Amino acid sequence: KGVKHTTGGYLSWAAWTSHAVLDIKPEDTYFCSADIGWITGHSYIVYGPLALGTTTMMYEGTPDYPERDRLWEIVEEYEATQLYTAPTAIRAFMKWGTEYPDAHDLSSLRLLGTVGEPINPRAWKWYYKHIGDESCPVVDTWWQTETGGMMVTTLPGVKDMKPGSAGPALPGVDAEILDTTGEEVDPGRAGYLTIQKPWPGMLRTLYQNDERFIDEYWREYSDIESDDPEDWTYFPEDGAKIDEDDYITVLGRVDDVLNVSGHRLGTMEIESAIVGVEGVAEAAVVGGDHDVKGEAVYAYVITEDGYDETEQLREAIVQGVEDAIGPIARPEQVIFTPELPKTRSGKIMRRLLEDIANGEELGDTSTLRNPEIVEEIRDSVQQ
Repeated sequence: KGVKHTTGGYLSWAAWTSHAVLDIKPEDTYFCSADIGWITGHSYIVYGPLALGTTTMMYEGTPDYPERDRLWEIVEEYEATQLYTAPTAIRAFMKWGTEYPDAHDLSSLRLLGTVGEPINPRAWKWYYKHIGDESCPVVDTWWQTETGGMMVTTLPGVKDMKPGSAGPALPGVDAEILDTTGEEVDPGRAGYLTIQKPWPGMLRTLYQNDERFIDEYWREYSDIESDDPEDWTYFPEDGAKIDEDDYITVLGRVDDVLNVSGHRLGTMEIESAIVGVEGVAEAAVVGGDHDVKGEAVYAYVITEDGYDETEQLREAIVQGVEDAIGPIARPEQVIFTPELPKTRSGKIMRRLLEDIANGEELGDTSTLRNPEIVEEIRDSVQQ
């Protein structure tokens, strides 16, 4: 699908959020490690920083070539003032160990940001401690290609940070968490993230497909026959919950919310519990068909360097999930794997992991940067 953005609204939103959230100033040297070919690169490597007259850096290749300290070498050499990267990269840094960032002077950094998916508290705390020296605020940003720029996050120096929670909606963004009937959910309960009013960076349509634009983003909670903007609600298809302070925790895509014996469980919550277990570097959770529960929890786990894939660790993972969430979230299977299937932008392809869990024919793997791992995981599950 081709998301259609306009010029003025998109540029103003990218520029304002770059200034308000990333604290970008003209004299800064700003570093976003994203791929310039996707929306984070557009908004927060090119348009936002350059609109503010800031020096913005980009690099070719990957964070671990030729060495695993490549990003920290860049930060030190060019005295980067901000670093904006993805949770999946941070979890890789955790797996590799602190000797890589510790070998470099990162004191030029004054702000850290995360983008692309929810970041679990353990990874957040590692990033804050080992990269930011417990002195840099961390902004955990929720937004989409469709929103043009950040929508939910803390403002550095204004709002308190809560590891695992993106934060409140930005000024001017009217976000609500609704149930399936359109009613607001109580604090702490899972629901669906919605945006109630227009914002400057919003997409205008899908390229040559207005009907799909309405069906995909508006039909769920809107009166599409109405001419009144108040009757239209944007639905980004993400599960979320809100606390008493109006901080929003994004649970992942609607497709990533599992229904286990009638209980709705966010995959991000379960993954966070798993990564909290000593010896676990990264995890991805999907649902698998189950005759009794409807869906069962399948957990794909990468261990930290120096830890073996033992039955003892598998039991610790199951117990860790039970302790954090409850027996209802207990993984049916824990599958150890050296890698997870990821796109070139670093997103985990959970759809393929779900296909494997259900013994279905694998979908398209053409967008993966490591397609060979899919067959390896499938073979290990079948064994």
